[in-house]
Formats: sequence, structure tokens, C-alpha cells
Amino acid sequence: MKKQGARAFQITSGDNVATALTVIPEGTFLLFGGGQEELREAAEEIPRGHKVAVRPVGKGEPVIKYGVSIGEATADIRPGQWVHLHCMKSCYDERSSGLDIHTGIPADIPYGLPEDN
Repeated sequence: MKKQGARAFQITSGDNVATALTVIPEGTFLLFGGGQEELREAAEEIPRGHKVAVRPVGKGEPVIKYGVSIGEATADIRPGQWVHLHCMKSCYDERSSGLDIHTGIPADIPYGLPEDN
């Protein structure tokens, strides 16, 4: 298979997420890593550089990347879903579940111009 089009890289075979190397639109993408390649289905658009689930992850289970737990699922995650702050929390940043999923701005700090307050 050629490595072009929508694709994601799974760092270790034990990982339950892979990293999108391109924007992955809903539909078929190439998953590769560890000398293996296979076509998978994305359930939704996955932004470039973000995680896509490669197998089910139940609520409360670890999200595994680099062969280690990087966080915990805060909701059930199906294969092909975008894995980000809306469905997981970080093991390394206690505030991760309070960040806006698109901007990364903390939800617990008011932002804006003084006249907006």
C-alpha cells in the first residue's frame, strides 16, 4: 500500500490510539506502524496531530500511547473516534478536563476585555 491520503501512525501495537499524520475525514484511512498497514474507518473527522481510537476504550480505562498510559477515558470511546479532551483526561495535567477542546483555553478562568466583565 502507498502511504498517501488520510493516515495515522500507531506507535506500539499495545496502543489503543494512533496519531493522525494528516487530517482524517470521516471514512477510510490508512493505519500503519510496527511494520503493519491496514485500512480503518474514522467515525468522524480527526484533526492532524490528534489521536484516533484504534480499538474500544471503556470509560475509566487508560488511553495508551507510546506504550504507556497518557490519560483516562471519561466516556466510552469507539474505534475510529477522535480522542481528545471531550472524552479523556490527562494523567499529567489535572486541569485537562477543564480546557476548551478547540482552543485549549481553561474554562475556569474568565477571559475577555475588562468592559466584557
